[in-house]
Amino acid sequence: MRNPIRLYMSMSLDGFVAGPDDRPGQELGRAGGRLFNWLDDRESDGPSGQIYREALATGAVISGRRTFELAGRWQGDHHDGVPIFVLTHQVDDGDVPPGHARFVTDVDECARQAREAAGDRPVMVHGASAAQALLRAGHIDEMEIHLVQVLLGGGRRLFDHLGGEHIELDLVRRLDDRDVTHLRYQVRRPGETE
Repeated sequence: MRNPIRLYMSMSLDGFVAGPDDRPGQELGRAGGRLFNWLDDRESDGPSGQIYREALATGAVISGRRTFELAGRWQGDHHDGVPIFVLTHQVDDGDVPPGHARFVTDVDECARQAREAAGDRPVMVHGASAAQALLRAGHIDEMEIHLVQVLLGGGRRLFDHLGGEHIELDLVRRLDDRDVTHLRYQVRRPGETE
């Protein structure tokens, strides 16, 4: 695959990517920061360091609007000046995103622009809503799930609104590290078999 669109997401064992009451000032919800303890090892030579370096080697970012806003719009630069495509339902007049970010309202166009901008590097996806929209439209190629050994019990789920479609996945990599299991899945396209 030339440049896959790859979801990167930390998730609790019960499927939450943020704790309850995620909002400005409490962006990860109550207890949601627990999902990112593995980043303490991002500078290591171990699996979490490898995953972090791979994430930063992506050539473009697709983000959902809510994630983009809760992240303070990343001040217009997610990493290394790569383009940020913010998938949103609408764009208000005069709302110009900072730096390397741009708003896109069509999921197919968003995926096309991100792939083109990324060149031969993967595209990183952030945010549950963007991931769900891209999955429904058949644009997610891979999912890098950082599965954290905790049950949050509530919050924002990653796969709440996928619709009725059955989606098959193939586990292509598993890396265990302190407090996290990094799982990479390839999304099987309709008609593909193992």
